[in-house]
Amino acid sequence: MRSRTAPVMILPQVRDPRFITIRRGGTLTDDDHHLLALWAATCAEHVLGLFEAERPGDPRPREAVEHARAWVRGEVKMMVARAAGGHAMGAARDLRGAARHAAYAAGQAAVVAHVAAHELGAAAYAIKAVRAAGGEEAGRRECAWQRDRLPGPIRALVLDDQRLRNDICWSVFT
Repeated sequence: MRSRTAPVMILPQVRDPRFITIRRGGTLTDDDHHLLALWAATCAEHVLGLFEAERPGDPRPREAVEHARAWVRGEVKMMVARAAGGHAMGAARDLRGAARHAAYAAGQAAVVAHVAAHELGAAAYAIKAVRAAGGEEAGRRECAWQRDRLPGPIRALVLDDQRLRNDICWSVFT
């Protein structure tokens, strides 16, 4: 039975080879993997204030976003970024609403280093955070804001991923 406090799994049951690196048998290049991580970090960072307003002394979600970017720059190993993501999600454990979703967004951003398909988790949780704080229209604006920041080389991939996984991502991408 799933814990009440565990984040919802939003990965597909069958992994999309477009989100598996070439060296692991998929089609994702390292450059595109890095772009996915940076975009996820941007989405998560955009809503960090919703967490920090409730927990100003807890650095874990911000550190997770920083680790995602550090992984792209080659400054930390994947396992370090992944661990930072777990710590950010731990920061959400006893929270509800916008602050909780913002911490999950940061955690998802950091674990893109491990599984590229978590890019959509960061975006979806960020939209959920904004929805919780400001309603449906605010969530739609957040989705548009995120899409405006999609780098060209991964834009079609992410938009298709949003279409394919929208139903398991709380329909936040409609």
